Amino acid sequence: MSDQTMVDQVQEVLDKLRPFLLRDGGDCELVDVEEGIVKLRLLGACGTCPSSTITLKAGIERALIEEVPGVVEVEQVF
Repeated sequence: MSDQTMVDQVQEVLDKLRPFLLRDGGDCELVDVEEGIVKLRLLGACGTCPSSTITLKAGIERALIEEVPGVVEVEQVF
């Protein structure tokens, strides 16, 4: 799969998850996808929320690994 295809698929999944983040005053921005590692920047309330690591790993990462072939991990970038 091309990197661009993976980026498009990751963006599609993020767009599905975005309403849940927005509901809590947050959002996320896709920074890069590199060798199966998705790099995200958490925005708004998500950037300072103590639960953001759980949201990132248990929510976003799990969804991306399940739905996008080749994704192995999600990392937060600042």
